[in-house]
Amino acid sequence: MSRYHFSALHISDKNNILFPDEIIIDDEEQKLIYRKGQIIGHKETTLRFAAIGCASIKAGLLFSDIYIETSGGQIIRARGFSKSDARKIVRLLS
Repeated sequence: MSRYHFSALHISDKNNILFPDEIIIDDEEQKLIYRKGQIIGHKETTLRFAAIGCASIKAGLLFSDIYIETSGGQIIRARGFSKSDARKIVRLLS
């Protein structure tokens, strides 16, 4: 069983200071969970690997954003990950 948990860096974006974006990849259940914290609770999106059309990275000078597009056209933008984490996330989803 492989489960990978990635958190955005707190200093990467004003929205990540208190509530950093999170991506959890669960190989056993073949799903990705994207979480965005809020003042009360969090917003969570779960995608099966089969529903993921593509994953890409937009790399800045210090941080990277991850774009995950579903086969239905929904786009998830997870902001503020380290470049190495972003590469690993995209590799795991490919």
